[in-house]
Amino acid sequence: MKIVAETYLVDAVSFTDAEARLYRSLSTAIPDFLILSVTKTAFKEIFNYEDCETWYKCKVVYQDVDQSSGKEKRFSSLMLVAAQNCRQAIERIEEQLSTWVVPYEITDVNLTSIVEVIPYISEEEEMIMSGRLKSVQKPSSSQTTLSEESTLQAPVGEQEQPASSSPAT
Repeated sequence: MKIVAETYLVDAVSFTDAEARLYRSLSTAIPDFLILSVTKTAFKEIFNYEDCETWYKCKVVYQDVDQSSGKEKRFSSLMLVAAQNCRQAIERIEEQLSTWVVPYEITDVNLTSIVEVIPYISEEEEMIMSGRLKSVQKPSSSQTTLSEESTLQAPVGEQEQPASSSPAT
């Protein structure tokens, strides 16, 4: 058996969630694997382009006013971008940041070993995609209107009295 080490980026809410999502994503393609470590990363933005599978980590430095002190301060952000080469990574970052008002500088661009980025999918969406849960159709507009009207007609603070089958004495 050949041992291969690969890096995956998983959008998750906890380490346990990341591990579970990775097992669900890879178990169909790779029958036998072991997760050696899970670490947190600090990517501010991820820009995925479908035309390539190589990922570049870019460090963007910009100056902005610090909210607490009111002085200008240098901030840095790590961004991940899919690109064919280093030049294309810079072009794509510049394209994505073209709407920024503050001046910025791309100081570092590094090729990563990330094989795949697994985005966050809610459990409900995941069940629908796998076919274990079927999406429920929304009620028609006439049904929605009727339920809204019946809700609006009930007086606030009064409870419904149970229906009685025998006459009151």
